[in-house]
Amino acid sequence: MFKFIAAVLFALASGLACAATEINQAGQAELESVKGIGPSMATRILDARKVGPFADWADLRTRVKGVGEGNAKKFSAQGLTVNGKSYTVVATAPAAALPKAKAPGKAEKAEKVEKAKP
Repeated sequence: MFKFIAAVLFALASGLACAATEINQAGQAELESVKGIGPSMATRILDARKVGPFADWADLRTRVKGVGEGNAKKFSAQGLTVNGKSYTVVATAPAAALPKAKAPGKAEKAEKVEKAKP
């Protein structure tokens, strides 16, 4: 019976350790419990939150120095949420997929030179 109770308590404690931490409601200690957030980062988050709650991850990244894409990914993986949402990377088109600017040809260069001459 004791082993069963100990196992249930251990499972409950493990589940709480993985529980999400909502950035708009967490206090200093709760923020510091997220791996990667120390006392100074937690203070910066709380100071920025005094202005108003964070609308989303982009808002958090803009308002809190030191929270870039890399840290946002780490914090989210540790269970930090903004308005109940985990961090997701916004996909942007890779540079290779974007059309390249066409360099002017010889005829266009000659035309520009002729226009420049008086």
